[in-house]
Amino acid sequence: MRIALAQQNYHVGNFEQNTRKIIEGIKWAKEQGADLVLFPELCVCGYPPRDFLEFDDFIKKNYQAIDEIKQHADTIAVLIGAPEKNPVREGKDLFNAAYFLYDKEIKATVHKTCLPNYDVFDEYRYFEPAYDWNIIEFKGKKLAVTICEDIWNLGDNPLYRNCPMDELMKMKPDIMLNLSASPFDYTHVEDRKAVVKLNVQKYKLPMFYCNGVGSQTEIVFDGGSLVFDKNANCISQLPLFKEAMEVFELKGDGTFDLPVKAYAKDLPDAEFVPLQLEYDLCTAEIYNAIVLGIRDYFSKMGFTKAIVGSSGGIDSAVTIALACTALGKENVRAILMPSQYSTDHSVSDAEQLSKNLDNPYDIVPIKNIYDSFLMELKPIYKDSPFGLAEENIQARTRGNLLMAIANKFGYILLNTSNKSELATGYGTLYGDMAGGLGVLGDCYKMQIYALAEYINRNKEIIPYNIITKPPSAELRPGQKDTDSLPEYAVLDKLLYQYIERRQGPNEIKAMGFDAALVDRVLKMVNVNEYKRNQFCPIIRISPKAFGVGRRVPIVGKYLS
Repeated sequence: MRIALAQQNYHVGNFEQNTRKIIEGIKWAKEQGADLVLFPELCVCGYPPRDFLEFDDFIKKNYQAIDEIKQHADTIAVLIGAPEKNPVREGKDLFNAAYFLYDKEIKATVHKTCLPNYDVFDEYRYFEPAYDWNIIEFKGKKLAVTICEDIWNLGDNPLYRNCPMDELMKMKPDIMLNLSASPFDYTHVEDRKAVVKLNVQKYKLPMFYCNGVGSQTEIVFDGGSLVFDKNANCISQLPLFKEAMEVFELKGDGTFDLPVKAYAKDLPDAEFVPLQLEYDLCTAEIYNAIVLGIRDYFSKMGFTKAIVGSSGGIDSAVTIALACTALGKENVRAILMPSQYSTDHSVSDAEQLSKNLDNPYDIVPIKNIYDSFLMELKPIYKDSPFGLAEENIQARTRGNLLMAIANKFGYILLNTSNKSELATGYGTLYGDMAGGLGVLGDCYKMQIYALAEYINRNKEIIPYNIITKPPSAELRPGQKDTDSLPEYAVLDKLLYQYIERRQGPNEIKAMGFDAALVDRVLKMVNVNEYKRNQFCPIIRISPKAFGVGRRVPIVGKYLS
């Protein structure tokens, strides 16, 4: 049997575009002589549709799209993902379904059993789990169709009571097919291969795994669709972060006349999170994920131009470089806003960066604006000493200027805050925390240095001085980040244990971290949730990002 994988980039709620893509994929698969073509999970409406699923009109448009798509499933079988109404009164109103189309008809539907309700996933909010399990017979073969999480319920600590493949194996299937919308994080590419391999090893069947690609707000889907033979050999992995289609000839014995991929010989356990933060782990993949995240956020929202505050520091430099790659250098405008506390080299470094990238930039000094704020506030401030309030006026002045230019010329402001700063509250609301998209908000400071080195892998784009100088907000004379925070090399490792690995204070102290430092840092994280709650969407690249995937109370007493 010739089976095609169509790894495509969809747009949530854009039924016209998604339908056109799916039909184009079917046409391509027909031209390649495929018997069946497999698409990703919820491809018709895009993933994740979230509360759009509560609108009858949204569900109706899904059905209309399926009616159009099935007209093209004439000489070829098609597996697509879309919601299906639940005819049973009890339970949720919808199933997360795979539709098997052939002869211009819906021949069968398969319902997702394992509905993830953790991290960025919220499927049990909308969908009912499958009631029953059946194979699909096609051209003399029995197809076991599952949807994304359905194949992840393996290992020593199953999350769900049912394992759909265990049920399907009672009907002696020949092939496993999985429709997925599996998001990227820097551990998940290997996790995914491990899970597919574990399924093949357990059930002794070949597997075709089709994953979506593209970014939906903060979540990046990286593709990397997989094909394994019945002997658990990886035959193919489609490209990461790109749309791709490929056809595979499966032999009757469950193998392929194709070489085995060496990279799938030794794989980690599923859901592997490193015990320690590795600054340079998967830097190229993180780079590509962020570029895709920026590009899709702008293209799917109808935006074209970005504006960035360029301070001469590492965060803004990496943000501008990433944005130039994603959007084109001519569409990224850097604004340099020196104050009386800015060093000369900060301005010259920021200028050199934009000259290296050849993107437009402007210099707008803030001293006069800042001084006018202080003059108007003098009757209230009186003779109180310089402090945090005066520092924040500078940050908010810069935020105001950036938004004024953005509003005037139709730019979207890219935020440059990193995960270390966001975790500890080292940022000014409505100042340097302003923006429409958080580019680096899921990257610890030391990961940003690794990104800078990657950006400079072929030539110096980010000036060497930006990479080597001590980080500083430059809001008072001689200021350094270490005046307020521990060294990032220590801080990042501590934060990683608390945020990604959910280790408690006693466990972190037992790792050798200073006890007083642990208490101080964890308190900083928890008391600053109110700031993060007002922050813009963050491009997710880690197993636990701030935002929709990390839900903790703003008002709470734990470790605060």
